Amino acid sequence: MALPPPDPQFVLRGTSAAVHTLHFSCGSQEPDVPTLFSGSENGFIHVWNLKTHRVDTALDGHGRKSVYCVETMGGKNKLLSQGRDQRICLWDLAEGRTSVTDSVFTENVGFCRCSLLKVAQERWLVAMAAKALEEVQVLELPSKMSVCTLKPEVGAKLGMPMCLKLWQLNCGSQPLLLAGYEDGSVVLWNLSMGKVFSQLVCHQEPVMSLDFDSEKAKGISGSSEKVLSIWSLNEQQNLQVYKTHKLVNAGITDITIRPDKKILATAGWDHRIRIFGWKKLKPLAVLDYHTATVHCVSFSDHKTPSERLLAAGSKDHRISIWSIYTQT
Repeated sequence: MALPPPDPQFVLRGTSAAVHTLHFSCGSQEPDVPTLFSGSENGFIHVWNLKTHRVDTALDGHGRKSVYCVETMGGKNKLLSQGRDQRICLWDLAEGRTSVTDSVFTENVGFCRCSLLKVAQERWLVAMAAKALEEVQVLELPSKMSVCTLKPEVGAKLGMPMCLKLWQLNCGSQPLLLAGYEDGSVVLWNLSMGKVFSQLVCHQEPVMSLDFDSEKAKGISGSSEKVLSIWSLNEQQNLQVYKTHKLVNAGITDITIRPDKKILATAGWDHRIRIFGWKKLKPLAVLDYHTATVHCVSFSDHKTPSERLLAAGSKDHRISIWSIYTQT
């Protein structure tokens, strides 16, 4: 008999709004207190202390407009956040500071989360949906210099970009961008040429979320339909369907592969978190705690496997924290 799914290890309450994004910064060295950042519909970013299960700091930089992306930039004091106020904000939280140090006006009204990639010491690329509906803009940070604007070919009819993932094979290689679009396509972009490497129709509906494993050259995407699409990248940089997995209930808002590439989690409209083995997409567990749509899932970056956590944020204002499949 399969074991019943576990209960959350603990639950964080106190955002007083739907939670749209989560990001861990845990490190491995004591006395580094594991930290979780959450972004809420009311415009606040909460910095959670995972030892006390309480909010250490509440950041307010998006004019009370929903925050739907939070990322750290090399340590927990440098932060990037994106909100419905059409701004990407940069924060420096060292020495207890809580104010925005810089920002980028995106002029985009969609819900597409930006994607961040470290390309050198103190140098980052950020990809974001641009002002023109079908375009993606890539900037360098902290200089805010434009790297490229990615425009689909005339007549391509991809619709809006819905989700983005910057990646590179290794430190010296060319950064690439995977983008999921409104028409159900996943597109691989070459940034240096501003051209499409390949395009694959993975879904009948807009691609809501995707993640990519550059080591295995394999990715996964979800949409509002009852299917997960797994696709791979061959040597010629062509995308091809690897397999699909039928879901019980429709609607995937977020997908994330754990950093060790062993398991992945999905966030569902059906209030549930689903855990799969990444190698064969074997269903491992259904985590049933929330009472409304789960908007986001995030794995912690603990170096020690036994300490690894999974966080899920929901429309029900709660963040559930789970400890699952932590043995190597």
